[in-house]
Amino acid sequence: MEIKVKSLTSCEVAEGGGAISLGFEDVAGNAAAVSVSLNQVGALIMTLPGLLEAALKARYGDQSLRYAYPLASWAIEQSTDTTQRIITLQTEDGFRVRFSIPKAEQGLLGEALTQPTPEMSVRPN
Repeated sequence: MEIKVKSLTSCEVAEGGGAISLGFEDVAGNAAAVSVSLNQVGALIMTLPGLLEAALKARYGDQSLRYAYPLASWAIEQSTDTTQRIITLQTEDGFRVRFSIPKAEQGLLGEALTQPTPEMSVRPN
């Protein structure tokens, strides 16, 4: 079954935290909701950024396009695993994502951020 979404109307955590619910209105004006289990939410979140970039590239025919969120703040904290730190990146509207960074990568990231822009290159890990 394919449902064409007109607008997202709600985002909620199910009681007990076992799932999330995304409410929406379809193009015919009908209300509906999709419930996604906690186990599948992570997979969904990891998939969406890649799909967004693929859609941009397909729509505009430009493989160099990237979808970038404007950074408003960041924080670094020590993980309970002493070999890792956690970096949190956040936009002004509250979207945030966290990454754990192994010690070896922390110094490399710091160095990359201090390099002049023209000398920067993509460094796959």
